[in-house]
Amino acid sequence: MVCKWYQVCPMKRYYEQGELEKKWIENFCKGDYQSCVRYQMEEKRQPHPDRMLPDGSIDKSLKR
Repeated sequence: MVCKWYQVCPMKRYYEQGELEKKWIENFCKGDYQSCVRYQMEEKRQPHPDRMLPDGSIDKSLKR
């Protein structure tokens, strides 16, 4: 099952641009997306930065 937010998630864009490892997409976006901090915050309509990874950490190397 794929996360319902995947098509609009910055993680998809970062992955397609080669900035994000495939493991993030496989483990969260197309895997256990309910454990994704981004998913949880989106469901609660809480703002979060684009560079926040699914585990909740911030990757400052990702471009905005």
